[in-house]
Amino acid sequence: MSAVGQGSPPGDDPGEEPVSIGVAGAPATEGSPPRVLVLAVDLAWASRLAAQLRSAGADPETVHDAGELAAHLAAGGIGAVVIDLAARAYDGIAALGTAAATGLPVLAIGQHDDVDLRRRALAAGASWVHSYRTMFERGPQIFAAWLAAGRGDLLPPPMEPEP
Repeated sequence: MSAVGQGSPPGDDPGEEPVSIGVAGAPATEGSPPRVLVLAVDLAWASRLAAQLRSAGADPETVHDAGELAAHLAAGGIGAVVIDLAARAYDGIAALGTAAATGLPVLAIGQHDDVDLRRRALAAGASWVHSYRTMFERGPQIFAAWLAAGRGDLLPPPMEPEP
């Protein structure tokens, strides 16, 4: 398996199996879409990703900087995270690490020719890493496969009551 193909669903790397998302928490409620947080600066790209997630059965919410990401993660109720790695307004790998540290599955998106960035994304905790072109062409199918890989675990654990 190539480093570029690691963490990708079948179709990007022949013979590759999907990675189990494996989020600890309560089982998904039947018919309840997982809330997926999307971190992307470009409004058109963020809207496209949100539309693709909706068509894959998720309930997307978009944020545009690392501070918003941290605030939404702290508030809870998120089942997974999608991060645009190439934005200049934040460090994509650091944002990915913040999201992955919560135990949530993270799908990262970056340049197809930046193998080092893809390797760093996987090392930082991305469950899957894809190129912009792949997501542009097959985003709904990829999101559906990614969500299905961990469908029973995509809902977060119940929030703890505040003291």
